[in-house]
Amino acid sequence: MSAPRHLKPKIYSVGAIDWDRRLFDELIPLPDGTSYNSYLIKGSEKTVLIDTVDPTMTDVLIENLKQLEIKVIDYVIANHAEQDHSGSLPQILDIYPNAKVVCTPKCKPMLMDLLSIPENKIITVNDGDALSLGDRTLEFIHAPWVHWPETMLTYLREDGILFTCDLFGSHLATSDLFVTHESMVYEATKRYYAEIMMPFRTVIKRNLEKIKDLKIEIIAPSHGPAYNNPDFILNAYREWISDEVKNEVIIPYISMHGSTKKMVDYFVGALIERGITVKQFNLSKTDIGKLAMALVDAATIVISSPTVLVGPHPNVVYAVYLANALRPKLKFASIIGSYGWGSKMIEQLTGMTSNLKVEILEPVVIKGLPKEEDFQALDRLAEEILNNHKEHNIVKTED
Repeated sequence: MSAPRHLKPKIYSVGAIDWDRRLFDELIPLPDGTSYNSYLIKGSEKTVLIDTVDPTMTDVLIENLKQLEIKVIDYVIANHAEQDHSGSLPQILDIYPNAKVVCTPKCKPMLMDLLSIPENKIITVNDGDALSLGDRTLEFIHAPWVHWPETMLTYLREDGILFTCDLFGSHLATSDLFVTHESMVYEATKRYYAEIMMPFRTVIKRNLEKIKDLKIEIIAPSHGPAYNNPDFILNAYREWISDEVKNEVIIPYISMHGSTKKMVDYFVGALIERGITVKQFNLSKTDIGKLAMALVDAATIVISSPTVLVGPHPNVVYAVYLANALRPKLKFASIIGSYGWGSKMIEQLTGMTSNLKVEILEPVVIKGLPKEEDFQALDRLAEEILNNHKEHNIVKTED
């Protein structure tokens, strides 16, 4: 639940906090819940609602508007058609029948298809268009593929507030209107970026250029707290979307009978001896969001799996599929693991990574338990990773 809160005079947060939700899109873990942020602006001539809330929380939004005694809404800005932001539109339009929905041309048919919004209720705006509220002005900034093709940002010029919908958001249920614990919000926002925004890294770069000259005092996303120190989140995003990677190796693994685990344990030690940071994930237990977060910065991934019916373990297939879909800025990849009587694991896994622009380093896939020559091969792989990291200035060589 929530209650109306002031961002600035006559500007309110009227959305809902979802403390108990633990899964988003039946896919993304929500260890800390989430929020669905909706914002109300009372202009001298027009009243505007920016985004709505998830359908499960429509009653909270309506109650917040009642508490503010809102009798008329002239416009509802739909920055994004996805239902956790647009899902309450039908009920809001029933209560405020004179309201018009404002969105991009690409968003219009989506709202009609997803929510049966009548065409005559929708006004489309072009990139850079403005809407006067009397004493305040909204400017619309098209931001396609952040993270759907129809998304836009809305900028309140006079107050320097940028309403960004999913961009800069975090799945975090908190009673704080603004960021008060930066470390906690940083982790939640990085998780959100990793799981949702990372595939659109190059697009986000272009859109950050579009807003770099705006006077921004507050960034108000549609999930998580707002930022009254915009540089905090802007600088974090600039780091994440850059091409820079860290001297880190990510090792997602499964072991059925202990062979692959022996290889992973030895290999982790070999990497640590060479000064490389290792992040290891047992895929039978790990939160897949933690793996996604680790992929944001890492230079190398080493996929580790036993063989199941000549292919990789299904949990490894799932992790590799997601990594390929998320398109992290990895530079190198390899495979280690074991088999009993035969394996096509290398061919299958490399065939699943077409989106990863990586150099494949010599895999180490062995029969049965690892032997001395297999440990030596793992040492060679660790050394090759170190040399590649040095060659690409990921780790600095000593003078």
